[in-house]
Amino acid sequence: MIDEHTYRQRRAELARRVGHGLVLLPGHAESPINYRDNCYRFRQDSTLLYFSGLALPDIALLLDCDSGQATLLAPEPHPDDIVWTGPTASRAQHAASAGIDRHAPLADLQALLDQAQAQGRSVHRLPVARGHDGGSECSGISAALLRAVIDMRAVKSPDEVAQIEQALHTTRDMHLLALRSARVGVAEQALVGAMEGLVAARGLHMAYPVIFSRRGEILHNHRHDQTLKAGDLVVNDSGAESPLGYASDITRTIPASGRFTPLQVDLYRLVLTAQQEAIALLRPGVPYREVHEQACRVLVDGMIGLGFMRGNAAEAVARGAHAIVFPCGTGHLLGLDVHDMEGLGEAQVGYGEGQARSPLPGHRYLRLARPVQAGFVVTVEPGIYFNPWLAEQWQAQGLHADLIDYDALGRHMGFGGIRIEDDVLVTEQGARVLGPHIARSLDEVEAACEPV
Repeated sequence: MIDEHTYRQRRAELARRVGHGLVLLPGHAESPINYRDNCYRFRQDSTLLYFSGLALPDIALLLDCDSGQATLLAPEPHPDDIVWTGPTASRAQHAASAGIDRHAPLADLQALLDQAQAQGRSVHRLPVARGHDGGSECSGISAALLRAVIDMRAVKSPDEVAQIEQALHTTRDMHLLALRSARVGVAEQALVGAMEGLVAARGLHMAYPVIFSRRGEILHNHRHDQTLKAGDLVVNDSGAESPLGYASDITRTIPASGRFTPLQVDLYRLVLTAQQEAIALLRPGVPYREVHEQACRVLVDGMIGLGFMRGNAAEAVARGAHAIVFPCGTGHLLGLDVHDMEGLGEAQVGYGEGQARSPLPGHRYLRLARPVQAGFVVTVEPGIYFNPWLAEQWQAQGLHADLIDYDALGRHMGFGGIRIEDDVLVTEQGARVLGPHIARSLDEVEAACEPV
């Protein structure tokens, strides 16, 4: 677990990095489904969670960088609320649990901000999607705060890595359940429900909506309305959260018939090789863009050998031709968000100074390009997708016709997709795949599909 001393240290370091003024970190409010008292599951803003550990609605944290003093702003429980909620902790008790020495009513927030501005003090804010932001008076985004938060949250402490690995233990069991239960004639929704039920039974939550589909060529397919058929490949992209909200993110590809076909074997081995070579390349200082490009070259080289592409792999990747089967990026940061800190701005988080996003297909969706550091946790998730809509568009335009055999691709447009994804910690020496082992090789996957 992460104790109040750790939260104190994080806030002190944030104050040191920002230097002067006030830092405002607003939390999330409850979000009604259809009326005020019927709400979606509450999930705290991840940055506020990182600096306080408080998963409470309608709160904010105000940090004085000059004094280092933090103030929790929150409503006091109303005496009448006990009828609906039972006894709840006081504002003072919540503040103490996070090592916060001062607390005040949330209603005082605007007055505190007005006072700071009247004194000529800066109020540093992050981009926020929702919550208590103090109004338009301090609407400017602070570059100093943004950089400090990104740099701090990107490097995971041993306690944070332990939280991710705790989530991965549950995720391993989810994927094993799916491997053992996926059969011809079974509905996708039944398997999704079984995985979600396993997580709920442990008092945990999903890290993101499950992608579980025999239509794996649709990268973010959240529909579960299909029934598995003979010869199908099922892409299972699913993960759980730890008790403190740290995400796991794992993808495995399942043969619905229990065995891979010859073409599926060839392409699965190709994706696995691309993943292994990408992981082997990870070490401090290596730009993740290079990891992505290496995975792409391995995939193209294999597709040339199988007759789907031709020419030179390096040239194909440089021109973006690999996007015909791999249009997305190889990975992203992972932490308190499954796409860690993406709400703060993907360009700032994943690219940073000296890194520009490429406009080319197969590169423009890359979420992480910057050099990695020891302590980064990243996903590595190459794939191959036979997408008929993309192929139809490209062929009609004659795009990369010298590098792509559209006729060969067209004969296999019902193939679907393959993705293999793991969560990887960058270490001082290289990289380590996190969590318990989850069946990954062809033999392991087929063995896991055997009925118990």
